[in-house]
Amino acid sequence: MSEATIHQGVELLLTGARVIDPANNIDGPAGVALGGGKVIAVGPNLQVAPGAKTIDLKGKIVTPGIIDMHVHAFDRHANSRLSLNPIVNTFSAGVTTVVDAGTSGWRDFAQFKEEIIDTAKIRVLSFVNIVAMGMLGPWEHEKKQFRPKPAAAIAEEFKDVVVGIKTAHYWAGRPFDAEHEPWMAVDAALEAGELCGMPIMVDFFPWLPERPYPTLILEKMRKGDIHTHVFAQQFPIINDEGKVYDHMWKARERGVIFDVGHGAGGVAGRLWFRNAVPAIEQGFIPDSISTDLPTGNVYGAVVDMLTTMNKIHNLGVPLPQVIEMSTVAPAREINHPELGTLSPGSDADVAVFTLNEGDFSYIDCSRFRFDGTSKLTCDMTIRAGEIVYNPSGIGQPDWTTDPGIQNRPKDY
Repeated sequence: MSEATIHQGVELLLTGARVIDPANNIDGPAGVALGGGKVIAVGPNLQVAPGAKTIDLKGKIVTPGIIDMHVHAFDRHANSRLSLNPIVNTFSAGVTTVVDAGTSGWRDFAQFKEEIIDTAKIRVLSFVNIVAMGMLGPWEHEKKQFRPKPAAAIAEEFKDVVVGIKTAHYWAGRPFDAEHEPWMAVDAALEAGELCGMPIMVDFFPWLPERPYPTLILEKMRKGDIHTHVFAQQFPIINDEGKVYDHMWKARERGVIFDVGHGAGGVAGRLWFRNAVPAIEQGFIPDSISTDLPTGNVYGAVVDMLTTMNKIHNLGVPLPQVIEMSTVAPAREINHPELGTLSPGSDADVAVFTLNEGDFSYIDCSRFRFDGTSKLTCDMTIRAGEIVYNPSGIGQPDWTTDPGIQNRPKDY
């Protein structure tokens, strides 16, 4: 499109920024034109009709809205004491889409959709837990809870917002028996995934010898299935020689997806630098970044999606790749390619960041520190064309320009 073309319908023009849109191989100076809740155009020297508001973002970075594909957002769930309302620590981190990772099961998913998904200002998608009652509780180890057909039926009924099936936490905590087979939860999730034609996300505890981790990623999981918490302490990622185990590379060749799923600390700390640092140094970089953000994480170690992205960037992953892992990659993994992009016609979900250079430190789930040199901060978030986060008032008039200020009484 020529520079002389005037783009019609533009309501907001973002100019002067470095635009990083991995879905379209864009990384450089460009303008972003928005109107009617959609992206109208991206490119240099955009010409728009009079009346469009222009915001100069010189020195900043513009990206598609960030996708956090592992959160717990069903704060009204009867059994989950950990879920947050999806608005908490999301818009302030540039996040415009969250994916609930199986807080609700097939029995109460309709409630989740009605009370949270349908009312939230942020976009909320979800995995359906293979456990009928969802998480968290002793029922996650009960055989009668794992019913693939009802889970698949719910996924198909609500396929506009459901992205897959989730299995988590099952390990029985005791020797396996007829009621607690080693692979019961995983096998049920896989069956449900086959029935509804969707991927599964696995949160796994491989501590018992009857259920080795390599079997999960080399035999059980299918191409496109998602293993979250990849750098957790419980997984054999790094061998005694400090090298990434062969089963990790082989699983990646099979098409298994590895997601960060930062998570909290405790007995199953999800992100450990002792796994992440050597793996990334050797080129084993996760496919996507996510937080596993519930109530226990908002003050650390996770805080929000942006903090997790900063950790992965400071561990050596280039910024454009970090943006890719937080936009187009999760969009692809959840089969929503219309998200995570600034393509014309897509929803106008946009994040604006500043990249700060200096001395910054980050902690993992074990509360050990890693010293880095950069930190992204969020300046503005736009959801469907509406500015929903702008704490510094970028583009807003100075208060002294209010023409009515002189007519107000001096004393109240």
